[in-house]
Amino acid sequence: MLPRLLLSVTLSFCSASAFAANYTLSVEPNYPANQAQEIYKPLLTYLSKSTGHTFTLKTVNNYHAYWRDVLANAPADFTFEEAHFADFRMQRFGYVAMVRVAEPTQFSLLVSPENKGKGTQGLFSGTIVSMPAPSLGYLFLGELYPNPIAQPEIASTAQTWKDGIDSVFAQEASGAIAPMYIAQQYPNLESVYLSRSMPGRSMSASRKVPADVRTSVTNAMLKLHKNAGLIDVLTELGTSQFITNKAADVYGNERMLRRVFGYPKTLVKPKPVAAKPAVLPATAAKPATAVKK
Repeated sequence: MLPRLLLSVTLSFCSASAFAANYTLSVEPNYPANQAQEIYKPLLTYLSKSTGHTFTLKTVNNYHAYWRDVLANAPADFTFEEAHFADFRMQRFGYVAMVRVAEPTQFSLLVSPENKGKGTQGLFSGTIVSMPAPSLGYLFLGELYPNPIAQPEIASTAQTWKDGIDSVFAQEASGAIAPMYIAQQYPNLESVYLSRSMPGRSMSASRKVPADVRTSVTNAMLKLHKNAGLIDVLTELGTSQFITNKAADVYGNERMLRRVFGYPKTLVKPKPVAAKPAVLPATAAKPATAVKK
């Protein structure tokens, strides 16, 4: 009787763990790697507990490296990024739409109160701080100031969106562009420009990820706001909840990348690829970690 019981317990454990796999979540370099680890670790832990899989954060040092990886279709099981990147991956590499933040994406150009009356044209003689191209904020500045001869100095030196805001407070810059979920935290600054609205940041999956895993992650993200103990996770991500996302919702936004160096003008239809096997050798559960590329 005892051997049978032990065998039953062993088989149950193997059955539960046989499906466990390791997946990466690639995010935009909006924060230095160590700060990104702190911000996304609660989300990775939540996904691991909800799905039974292990999730590792994949980061790079800057947007130049991020764009290089996007162009090269560097391996990334899941991504969390703005609509222009998400649409590019979907159209070029067949990524699958899953969820997005409920709030639309908009960027605000912030200045000190004494400079509000000058408007956007009054910044020509000053400096605007942004994260580098092809971050969405930088691209919106390109739309606002399309003439390179008649535009302020755009300093793409920020490591986070808040760095630019700090430069305005320190009077080192005339203005700073930032996404609304960050800009609204600074009511003592004034906005002289609000970008057009785009679908919010979205989570997509590589076609190589098994469909059942994509479904598990999608369901977990859609239920995230219902857990009171995870409100801090949503706060860090600058959203109230995640909603279902479809490819049609973000379609066309990859056109914002057309003026970025390296943009491939020819659209090549993604080739069929085999998904990762759903059943993998059983492995011990690992804590969520962050990897700096």
